[in-house]
Amino acid sequence: MKSRPSVRAQSLGDALDELIDKLGIRKKLREQEVFFLWAEAVGERIAKVTIPVRIHQGTLFVSVKTGPWRNELTMRKKEIIDRINGSLSEEIVRDIKFQ
Repeated sequence: MKSRPSVRAQSLGDALDELIDKLGIRKKLREQEVFFLWAEAVGERIAKVTIPVRIHQGTLFVSVKTGPWRNELTMRKKEIIDRINGSLSEEIVRDIKFQ
């Protein structure tokens, strides 16, 4: 009788975690979560006048519809960063550039 190779049973979630680590994309995936939680982190009013565009080396670039809103958000930058990182339970965003 042939013996079968030993196969370790693993949950799908564990298998995905292992694959993500092997591919080295965990940080990029965490960065992408910022875009999904932006509206929740800043609130509906701010979400209506902003669009998160990209994140690069911890800096989130956000398009803002008007100059007055850009000024307001620049003053509230630390608060917004804290909300985003708090939602992620990790420091992903270190700075925000409002454009």
